[in-house]
Amino acid sequence: MKKPLLVTDFLDRARDHYADNEAVVATTGERFTYEQLGERADRFSAALAARGIEKGDRVAVLDPNTHYHLEAAYGTMQLGAIHTPLNYRLTPDDFSYILDDAGVDAVYADYEYAEKIEAIRDDVPAETFMTNDPDVVAGDWEGFEAVLEAAPDTYERPEMSEDEVITINYTSGTTGDPKGVCRTHRTETIHAYLISVHQRLSDDDIYLWTLPMFHVNGWGHIFAVTGIGAKHVCTRGVDAGDIFEAVQSENVSYLCGAPTVLNMLVDYYDEHDPEPTGENDVRIATAGSAPPEATIRTVEDEFGWYLKHVYGATETGPLITTSDARRHFDDDSSDRFVIKKRQGLEFLGTEVRVVDEDGNDVPRDDQTLGEVVVSGNQVMDRYWNKPEATEEAFNDRIEGYYHMGDLATVDENGMISIQDRKKDIIISGGENISSIELEDTLFEHEAVGDVAVIPAPSDRWGETPKAFVVPANGDPEDPPVSADELTAFTRDNLADYKIVREVEYVEALPTTATGKVQKYELRKREWEDEDQMIGQG
Repeated sequence: MKKPLLVTDFLDRARDHYADNEAVVATTGERFTYEQLGERADRFSAALAARGIEKGDRVAVLDPNTHYHLEAAYGTMQLGAIHTPLNYRLTPDDFSYILDDAGVDAVYADYEYAEKIEAIRDDVPAETFMTNDPDVVAGDWEGFEAVLEAAPDTYERPEMSEDEVITINYTSGTTGDPKGVCRTHRTETIHAYLISVHQRLSDDDIYLWTLPMFHVNGWGHIFAVTGIGAKHVCTRGVDAGDIFEAVQSENVSYLCGAPTVLNMLVDYYDEHDPEPTGENDVRIATAGSAPPEATIRTVEDEFGWYLKHVYGATETGPLITTSDARRHFDDDSSDRFVIKKRQGLEFLGTEVRVVDEDGNDVPRDDQTLGEVVVSGNQVMDRYWNKPEATEEAFNDRIEGYYHMGDLATVDENGMISIQDRKKDIIISGGENISSIELEDTLFEHEAVGDVAVIPAPSDRWGETPKAFVVPANGDPEDPPVSADELTAFTRDNLADYKIVREVEYVEALPTTATGKVQKYELRKREWEDEDQMIGQG
């Protein structure tokens, strides 16, 4: 028997079995049961329908981790419309491109970020604009609560297919504009099933939202946590003190955080000595590059939390591997840190390979580098309106696999360990930054003759953008612009998290015989005192 896999099933199940159980602890202090969450989503669906939103239309959500985001997401998807979450750290120009590229028809924006949309609303196709506090937002915005109050609690749910696109998540472009990652009901549902297993979700879990909901739908947790009947504890940002307080007061059992969040927690713990747990045991997932061993040790031995390391990309669900392979380590042995620093083993139903330039698997010697490629039901359908980029992503070294752009080794147990990147990206504090975008921005400054941007080690962020600049006057000892001025220039033209943090003036950049800049040489020099050429964050 085949039953269509639809993302609407997650909230439907929670309403059916956990209607009177607490579903959401809101940042406003309100608490909602699953029946109340469902009714608010229904009213949002009805309100969108009354404003002409139909199946296949795109609805953007610009919001921190609040209950409004959950309601807008499900309210959108119940109509068969396409949930398009936005990174609230982007600039108005970024939003203008994304909203136009996706052809967004309606926007819900949190009051704190709505001004970024107001600045470009005349240039985008959307006609419906809502916010949760219209009194503090300039322009003509409908109030979320007023919209819900006026809307009926019933709507007509269209027929939907599991192969239809239901979310578009924009990822930072490494060679041009951002790309819209198209994910179907099927890819989202199977990914949610997988994290339910590998992250060991259960209905008595209390999940703290420290991971942005806009990041691949919060790594699928808007689906999995809801469908399993667990509790969402919402936040408006990441603050170490608030995290420890919430873990205590709400008895949080599960949360996620980039290595930089772990570092924040460790620093706060060392300074303030908070009680790290409530009534529940705590487990935390971190992703991407491995945290330092000292960080893992503090989280596990001093906080008493259980840490698992996972890995993936926006295009892959995101999660495709886990270090949580407990038959390969002893919980009481320090040897476990060697395992937990690896990206790990593939998820169920997922094929992860590390291949050489000819598409052949590298040996399991933990020495030979190859590119990580993946095949799985959680991998994206395609890039929105970018067939050439889609074709390249799935067929570069080997046909039919998504190419991650990360270079890794494989040990005897098949556990991968990322060593370097093929892509021109920097991952700073969990955010992807395009080095090419930064270079293009710096080239706009008249005092810059040539430039190359690479990731540099950072104790706080794991890695941070560093620019090697050949000044226009050719004199690195007396450049016509200061490093601080170049940093300010990037801040004026890019989202704050993308700015250049370090600048080094040089006479020339290392190049190949054909004149191509050898960023690898710059990275090797910058990371010579580190274990690997990627950061812990």
